[in-house]
Amino acid sequence: RTRSSSRRGSGGGTLRASGAQHEGSHSTRWRGSGEMVGGAMMSDSDLTYKVVKGVAAVALGAAAFWSCGFLWDRGLERYAGTGRKGSQWVRKNLKYKPGSTTEYLSKVLKKHSDNRKKRRPRRVYMDGCFDMMHYGHANALRQAKACGDYLIVGVVSDEEILKNKGPPVFSEEERITMVEAVKWVDEVIRGVPYEVSEEFMTQTLFKKHKIDYIIHGDDPCLLPDGRDAYELAKKAGRYWEIKRTEGVSSTDIVGRMLLCYHHFSPLTQRRKVKTKSMENIEHDFSLGGSDDDLSEDEAEQPVTPRSNTRLSNFMPTSRRLIQFANDCKADKDSKVVYIDGAFDMFHPGHAKILKQAKALGDYLIVGLHDDDVISRSRGRHYPIMSLHERSLSVLACRYVDEIIIGAPQQITKELLTVFNISIVAHGTVYESEVAEDHYALAVEDGIFVEIQSESKLSTGEIVKRILSNKDNFEAKFARKSKTEAAYYEKKKFVVEQ
Repeated sequence: RTRSSSRRGSGGGTLRASGAQHEGSHSTRWRGSGEMVGGAMMSDSDLTYKVVKGVAAVALGAAAFWSCGFLWDRGLERYAGTGRKGSQWVRKNLKYKPGSTTEYLSKVLKKHSDNRKKRRPRRVYMDGCFDMMHYGHANALRQAKACGDYLIVGVVSDEEILKNKGPPVFSEEERITMVEAVKWVDEVIRGVPYEVSEEFMTQTLFKKHKIDYIIHGDDPCLLPDGRDAYELAKKAGRYWEIKRTEGVSSTDIVGRMLLCYHHFSPLTQRRKVKTKSMENIEHDFSLGGSDDDLSEDEAEQPVTPRSNTRLSNFMPTSRRLIQFANDCKADKDSKVVYIDGAFDMFHPGHAKILKQAKALGDYLIVGLHDDDVISRSRGRHYPIMSLHERSLSVLACRYVDEIIIGAPQQITKELLTVFNISIVAHGTVYESEVAEDHYALAVEDGIFVEIQSESKLSTGEIVKRILSNKDNFEAKFARKSKTEAAYYEKKKFVVEQ
């Protein structure tokens, strides 16, 4: 009886334990092939479905967040004018009022602008010969800089120019000096090839210098075999075309000098230039020809009056001057330096003397003399470049802060007072005779400084280089003239940067 009762007791305990375990099964989770939740078993497929659903929700949220940011950027570009093609709607229709919606909008735009500046700057590349550099080159570099944030310029080597275009007027070092003096240039690469080859484009430009776009004008750049020098860049989708500056080119400037030299009356066509020294040839160029070579019979005949020859097609506009002008102003306490001259055919000698003049003070003003003043002192066919053309060339120089168009020949008290000039400077190279009283007042006031010129190069020296190799340049001018005529015949309107 005792054994049976113990068995019954043990059995009852077992049942009670089993019952308790069964009763607690609703709150117990068992992990294995499934999951027990609230008394129901969840399969692996149900669990996978929930995980996928969660991941999809996160992805959709990220996509919605990105879309909102994208639409916000596009909306700013469309209505606030932050993009290159913005309509400027906000600036035209809303005026800033503190405490209003416009104040909030201005803060948003500023934050957006700051965020854009934090992004990687766009690096653009432009190359060229830059021989006899002029304001057309400078305007191309200005447009190239407007296409990005950091402008790298490649200067083609002398060997490449000789092989593809003919002899250059300036050496490679002189051309590099000119490019480095342009205020829109951030970095210069020397000795680049004339053709943008596959290796140069991928290894040097894209990998080494991290270039985003290759820039060139809308005029064709063809190799001797007729191929496009930028064909590979266009195929790679990294080519950006800008508008060429009409009215000027290096070939055009050479043509001005050659035509001026040949612009004689019919009686002087038979001159014996081979027997002349270069000094006499340059002198004849400036005077439009000399009568010393005429025979006695020819000298007695009436001579047709010679007129000035101007081949420039440049059309000056106020917009162009504004594009080249600087925003900076001289402070009351600034040390203002003034230097004047013709600055015709802006060359490395000019760039170096302006750099030296800027080092004398804080603010550099350049006075440019009128065309008539230069013609009277240098000769009938000077200046080669008109006053407006010379103004743009000087304004493009990074060392120049301001210019005076049509500056007076003589330093006056009014000039010194109006511009608060502290120093009047001039180099040791004088391209034309200077009147005795030109700098008299500056000398008396003790503010005249003569700078030792680093270069002896002058406009007359450039003319000699052209005329000494006249046959080659005439042939080159004839070839380029045909090419440019075809370009202008087919030219279409291109929006300028």
